[in-house]
Amino acid sequence: MKGAYGQAMDVFYRYAPFIQDYIYRNKWEELREIQVAAANVIFDTEDNLLLTSGTASGKTEAAFLPVLTQLYENPSGSVGALYISPLKALINDQFERLEELLEEADIPVTKWHGDASQTQKKKLLKNPRGIMQTTPESLESLLIRNSSGVFRLFSDLRFIIIDEVHYFMDSDRGLQLLSVLERLQRIIGFEPRRIGLSATLGDTENAERWLSMGSRAVCVTPRVSEKGRKVRLSVRFFPIAQKIPHKNSKVLLENYYNYLYDVTHGKRCILFSNSKGEVEENIAHLKRISEQKHGSDCYLVHHANISPALREFAEQRMKSGELPVCTGATVTLELGIDLGHLERIVQTGCPLTVSGFVQRLGRTGRRGGTGEMYFAFRQDMSVPQNVFYKDVNWDFVMCIAEILLYTREKWVEPMFLPKLPYSLLYHQTMAVMLASGSVQPKELARQILTLSVFSHITKEDYAFFLKHLLENGHLERCVDGGLLIGEKGEAVVNNYEFLAVFSVPLEFTVRCGSEVIGTVQNPFPPKSQFALAGQAWEVTELDKKQLIIYVKKIPGISANMWTDTGNEYVHTKVMKKILEIIRSDEQYAFLDESAKKRLADIRTLCRSASKDGGYSGKELLDGSPAPNSEERMVLPISGTNYAVFPFLGTRGTMALQFALRERGFQANVYLSRYIPVCVEVQTDMGKDALISALNDICEKGADKYGFKIPENCEISGKYNDFIPRELLTKQYVEDYLDTDELKNIE
Repeated sequence: MKGAYGQAMDVFYRYAPFIQDYIYRNKWEELREIQVAAANVIFDTEDNLLLTSGTASGKTEAAFLPVLTQLYENPSGSVGALYISPLKALINDQFERLEELLEEADIPVTKWHGDASQTQKKKLLKNPRGIMQTTPESLESLLIRNSSGVFRLFSDLRFIIIDEVHYFMDSDRGLQLLSVLERLQRIIGFEPRRIGLSATLGDTENAERWLSMGSRAVCVTPRVSEKGRKVRLSVRFFPIAQKIPHKNSKVLLENYYNYLYDVTHGKRCILFSNSKGEVEENIAHLKRISEQKHGSDCYLVHHANISPALREFAEQRMKSGELPVCTGATVTLELGIDLGHLERIVQTGCPLTVSGFVQRLGRTGRRGGTGEMYFAFRQDMSVPQNVFYKDVNWDFVMCIAEILLYTREKWVEPMFLPKLPYSLLYHQTMAVMLASGSVQPKELARQILTLSVFSHITKEDYAFFLKHLLENGHLERCVDGGLLIGEKGEAVVNNYEFLAVFSVPLEFTVRCGSEVIGTVQNPFPPKSQFALAGQAWEVTELDKKQLIIYVKKIPGISANMWTDTGNEYVHTKVMKKILEIIRSDEQYAFLDESAKKRLADIRTLCRSASKDGGYSGKELLDGSPAPNSEERMVLPISGTNYAVFPFLGTRGTMALQFALRERGFQANVYLSRYIPVCVEVQTDMGKDALISALNDICEKGADKYGFKIPENCEISGKYNDFIPRELLTKQYVEDYLDTDELKNIE
């Protein structure tokens, strides 16, 4: 058998000559294991391919080098490879990398999205060839508005390359992409091979199934050894004794912001936060401190509400040279844009998921270096809460859990594939009709329900759905019985935001002179002040008709808030790890003294509360074994009020709430931000009755289809207003409640 070196050389000599020259020119010392494995799959099989590994591991080259070789040796008669990305910025980044690679080959690369050149698009339509780079929304637009040209564009399409697969998998946007790809396959009459690129995944089997939905090909994930890399982690906690009013900001936290300045100053780094408002707040304070210390202005902002020009400026600044730069960002810099050598990642608060932690950590320590990630937490300790669990900083404990789950167990959340995506059902129904015109109901049902993402939706429910749209004016009947888009439906599909399945709130464009700064949700009146792009602004004029706010720069610090519209789910394994941490006495080396003290305080707080309240004579969080069938984690709070701590994920905890209600208890889940801490129960039946009910639920389970679901319970979706309430309730029960988890109640 050939060794690794021999296999790598075999692959090298199978690459096209221009690729071999590129490798020589860039002085590559070797081909990586993932590149060899990917080449063998692409060259020697017809399988779909999933490439999953850490950031900067060579996934992009692993996919493109053999694909380009095949397109070079056997040119396609149309676009040969379709590259799909969740972000325009990532397309632009890959465009630059491919342009260099293809300097000597006659394989053009064309960007196809809202900001791309119309001239280049027309050129591709006239002579389709090479590689097209696009987003799900732009591909949707192409199928709707230029359906006649789609066959010619893709008549000889060989490969579909989906970047950042993990980003798509748990969202309606990912389901939209799968639906669009199936519709494309029907137009061209065959199934191009799919290649998925992803960060480290905990469950490749589910990811393979996702990537191949609507495709009959087998999906292969090469097993490659990832070299262990060093990571340096630090978690610091800042207890805030009191809130200090200040004329330029809501809260002035000097120690906290001085720490952020110390760990970012002079570094090339990203300062991640979980909200755009917090990003703006952090960068504004760091710029103020830098000015006070006569430092350079090296603080930038990058999030979805910043203008494309300013986002691209931040990206270029981070890519170029070795000068210090700190960019405050949300998820927009979590994905795989090549930002060059970053020395450190700083995070305020806890990443929303283990996957998010892994992605952010992967932005630093690339190419064998040490990864550095610093966490900073703050909590207002001045007003004690009336119950102990509301005094616990659960984000802080969950951050420790995420670190342990990945560094010790290499665990990342598995993909969850919803069964009843009704908001997407509306979108795809209208998209198909927009492209087709009049459609007979049976034909429409055939086209929609045979799409893999809608395989769990019954014909009866779809007929009920269509009847609802007819009654509400979104559809109307033709004389021949066919369906057309109705007046209300026209208003939806003719809106420029129709292509996206995610909600975009009404926003105002912010202009300073001729420069677009970004967008905000609030129609700030003249003389008011707000923050955007790391700068304070004062409104000079508000044009409500054109949705434009004109501003001028002002000194100081202002605030701005954006509405968060996402669904966040915590996995049961994360909650079990949180319980393990609280029960344990282990000291974690990545916690500094302030964080160690806070964790010790939390452990003492929980144990003291369990001793004071008790439950079936058993201490709640004292490190003793989990309760048996006679004992459950129940704490009396006051009078007839109790708190049940199941330590289940979001879907399991919500199911427990309804299972308790079904048994006559007033039960509501207490969420700390989005972490399902406990179920608060009010009952006159007493603690023993509550424990008995929990035992019964744990042992016998519950029938979620029999739960009484209030009308306001639904999974958020852009088009929910057009879906029958009965179907939204069915979706909520099916995709938001997990009664199988109830057997794992502590």
